[in-house]
Amino acid sequence: MKTINIEEANYIADYKIHFRFNDGKENTVDFKPFILSSSHPDIKKYQDEKLFENFSLEYGEIEWNDYELAFPIFDLYQGYI
Repeated sequence: MKTINIEEANYIADYKIHFRFNDGKENTVDFKPFILSSSHPDIKKYQDEKLFENFSLEYGEIEWNDYELAFPIFDLYQGYI
């Protein structure tokens, strides 16, 4: 089975990111409910949308601030978190 990686991630708006995976699948994930409902300080700070927009792709995964915030590829591939 082929390992699924994120090839491209583009911030749309309002905590939504569009993903393209290495098998050609694409989807958009809405992170807003998760981010805005969290009370954990390491997640809560990403309620600042400018900070949330500042993600990067590392080794086929999306991450924020050296893996301070990251999500399982499988969930993103399915279109939810």
